[in-house]
Amino acid sequence: MPVTPGASLSPHVTMTETEHGTVLLDERTGRYWALNATGTTVIRLLLDGGTVDDAVRELRERHPDAAERVTADVGAFVRSLRDAEVMAP
Repeated sequence: MPVTPGASLSPHVTMTETEHGTVLLDERTGRYWALNATGTTVIRLLLDGGTVDDAVRELRERHPDAAERVTADVGAFVRSLRDAEVMAP
């Protein structure tokens, strides 16, 4: 799933980092997403100009025992953010 460098959150979404991860709030609907450390790593990499492949590579290095699942999990996570219009296309 390609994400072009320079990905961004949708204008109606705010991001707040917490001691346990990150919270994304859709200010239009009031819906929020609580991200754990792994989700925070992915979204930070994307917002800092990285790609989905960069996020997959980083997580495979951090969690080699889960390397087989990482690609599918990251792809599903990014798709869910796009489908919910949290990330700008």
